[in-house]
Amino acid sequence: MAKKITRIAKLEFMAMQAKPGAELASLGINMPEFTKQFNDATKERAGDIVPVVITAYDDKSFDFVLKTTPAAAMLKKAAKIEKGAHNTGKEVVATISADEIRKIAEYKMVDLNANTIEAAMKIIAGTAKNMGIKIEGMEETK
Repeated sequence: MAKKITRIAKLEFMAMQAKPGAELASLGINMPEFTKQFNDATKERAGDIVPVVITAYDDKSFDFVLKTTPAAAMLKKAAKIEKGAHNTGKEVVATISADEIRKIAEYKMVDLNANTIEAAMKIIAGTAKNMGIKIEGMEETK
């Protein structure tokens, strides 16, 4: 007989830094086991934010799927800024190259709703524009 799903949660943790807490307690899962598995699975992504989708079952077991680092976090890292523009559309806080947009798009491709790398680049470029990051070497889209 299949296990009954009690909850599905989308959370974000820093790689290798998950620890038992309120977010996990509300899921009713084995927190020490989750944190051990998550921290082991994210060793190569140290310093990155790692979104995770956790499926909790009625017997306190769980499954989880790691997602790619959010585009905004990757853009801030690439642009070497702490946060985006306060006045979006009028303020430019940084400039990055189209090559950096391509690298981010290639990494994020598995989680994006895009069929081509060009479409993925447009999605990432839209996020950059909303953050006040200018992109050199890429056509402006309306």
